[in-house]
Amino acid sequence: MKHFNYIFTGSGLAALMTVYKMAQSGAFKDKTILLLDENSKKTNDRTWCFWNIQKGNWEPAISKKWDSALFANADFTRDLDLEPYQYNMVQGLDFYNQVFEFILNEKNISYVNQKVTDINELDNHVFVATEKETYTCVTVFNSIYNKAQIENQTKYPVLQQHFIGWFIKSKEPVFNPDQATFMDFSVEQKGNTRFMYVLPTSTTEALLEYTLFSHDLLAKEEYEQEIEKYIRKLGIHNFEIIEKEQGSIPMTCYPFWKKTTNRVLNIGTAGGWTKASTGYTFKNSDKKSTQLVAFLQEGKDLRQFHKKTKFWFYDLLLLDILNRHNELGASIFSAMFKKGNPTLIFKFLDEETSYLEDLQVILKCPKRLFIKALVRSIRYIYTSKTT
Repeated sequence: MKHFNYIFTGSGLAALMTVYKMAQSGAFKDKTILLLDENSKKTNDRTWCFWNIQKGNWEPAISKKWDSALFANADFTRDLDLEPYQYNMVQGLDFYNQVFEFILNEKNISYVNQKVTDINELDNHVFVATEKETYTCVTVFNSIYNKAQIENQTKYPVLQQHFIGWFIKSKEPVFNPDQATFMDFSVEQKGNTRFMYVLPTSTTEALLEYTLFSHDLLAKEEYEQEIEKYIRKLGIHNFEIIEKEQGSIPMTCYPFWKKTTNRVLNIGTAGGWTKASTGYTFKNSDKKSTQLVAFLQEGKDLRQFHKKTKFWFYDLLLLDILNRHNELGASIFSAMFKKGNPTLIFKFLDEETSYLEDLQVILKCPKRLFIKALVRSIRYIYTSKTT
């Protein structure tokens, strides 16, 4: 039975970012690290986007950048100047290649393509079982999301950011490769929060995603019918589908950190690293992984890692509204973006604003809705303790 200092159960975004930074730091060369995942990470299975000001770790994996974005609904459109930010697209395979080309050159890091079946924590170590063998370690970082555990509780709202996307190539040059469509709520809402998301890479090529923030997933045909309808609306009559992608990301303020033990820390979606109010994962995971690598070097109890902030409560307010009135999403985001400062909004979504800046963003939203949500949500301040 092989023993390791650290085992990562699941090698998704959060795990790969963390291991990459552990290797970069040089502080873990005397620690053995094992990554376990049933997925070989050799296909372009997803697309991530994030905004930033300065170049960072993931520059080699960025395939496209935009300095401008478009926000639209049925009544107005607005061009958003993102300066000093840039909106970046990272394709899954480019990210995987960057990480694995670096970490697998490290003698202390191993990757095994096996499905994890059990994690059993004892006083002095942890057993991790796969379909083929069993390993032991001192510490587990788990990114395998327990969907039933979160969705079977009723205390905290749980929505999904769910979507299907088509990478297309058209014969008509209709796209503006210098501008991403951040949210287009002009599509029929049908009682939900629904929008189109468009990432053009040339005048004839783009990723178009039909996206919802809601409780229930749709039949595959409904997403694709709406994408095709939108494509026709853009004036495209001849196109080919190059690739397809789909996903469903939980949006919740469930206190994942309460599941942390002395030897097992949940990370990524399983650890609440997804931005609850938007479903954005890349930037949050980048920040959290950096914090985790620094934290591990301090040798503290894993249960001290999580720090709850004011943004947890802000996210809870929005989720409370969308949970009760899912059809109001378009009006809330439209109120925010119609006259709000786009760079301040992105800074707010990055959880980097002061209280005064928070108010400048929040006061653009429908006040009555958020006051009611505030009253309902006060109880969470007292029932969810900061650790």
